[in-house]
Amino acid sequence: MSHGLELLRILADGRFYSGERLGGALGISRAGVWKNLRQLRSRGVELHSVPGRGYRLAAPLELLDADAIRAGLPPAIRRRIPRIEIHYEVDSTNSECLRRAAELPTGTVCLAESQGAGRGRLNRRWVTACARNLSLSLLWRFSRGPDALAGLGLVIGLAVLRAVDDIGAEDVGLKWPNDLWWRASKLAGSLIELSGESGGAACAVIGIGINVDMSGAAAEAIDQPWTDLLAICGTRMSRNRLAASLVCQLVEALTRFEAAGIEAFIAEWKQRDMLRGKSVSVHTPAGEDRGTARGIDAGGALLVEVGGRLRRYLAGDVSVRSTGMPRDAAHA
Repeated sequence: MSHGLELLRILADGRFYSGERLGGALGISRAGVWKNLRQLRSRGVELHSVPGRGYRLAAPLELLDADAIRAGLPPAIRRRIPRIEIHYEVDSTNSECLRRAAELPTGTVCLAESQGAGRGRLNRRWVTACARNLSLSLLWRFSRGPDALAGLGLVIGLAVLRAVDDIGAEDVGLKWPNDLWWRASKLAGSLIELSGESGGAACAVIGIGINVDMSGAAAEAIDQPWTDLLAICGTRMSRNRLAASLVCQLVEALTRFEAAGIEAFIAEWKQRDMLRGKSVSVHTPAGEDRGTARGIDAGGALLVEVGGRLRRYLAGDVSVRSTGMPRDAAHA
């Protein structure tokens, strides 16, 4: 049995603990302590070991706390979130929600300290640092079917942007359809997985990954430009505060989207669009188009001027690369 989470809770204050003391607290042998420490290192947790002093984290950690997140929600939002789950490790928070979608109530929030198989758009891998970033999924049921939810990805991207705005991150923009970028480096991404039949109700599992503090070994697995909130804001952010802000913004955006549709978000999205006017390459199953991004239309589709003609691209069908802005990062 893994004692990784219990071990992290003890070490979270950044102080030294001897192997004997850790073993006594966990009820395991010193060999068992060493095995669990090795597992933490394999998940990207930076540990220091000093003979005669013991073990400590490279820096203190704030672990995710469901009570702290719930306390950070306004009462009206709190009533719409019946369950907040914190997992030490899952394959991905989206996969965890999808497996149990039939039994979970709408408004369920699932977070994980570590993901073994995090996923992003277009089947890309999402790399995250254990207990340092934010991996969150929200299960939400709509009265309309999936075919009536066009533009949902743009709405989610805007909600995530509002959340990072709320904690003081400046100059972050939106890269169509729902990525957050800062100075040509990726900060956050979203993955929305829908189920349901046309004309009926839809169930959405909305996955969000935000780089909070990517320092350490985990960052070495990313071969594309990335950034985190530590770099943007110059100080470590409370992940529980960020999670509460994100849940609040998601619920408010989804409620407004259900009532007014994508039209209610277009003007604000255009103000934060970082692709408009830039040279881009659009990749579709039919091939690659190169042109100049001209913003989005009233339905949230990307508009690109190609060879003097304006073309329209739908969310989920393409990936976008801008000159001077690398293709979606490998952890997206």
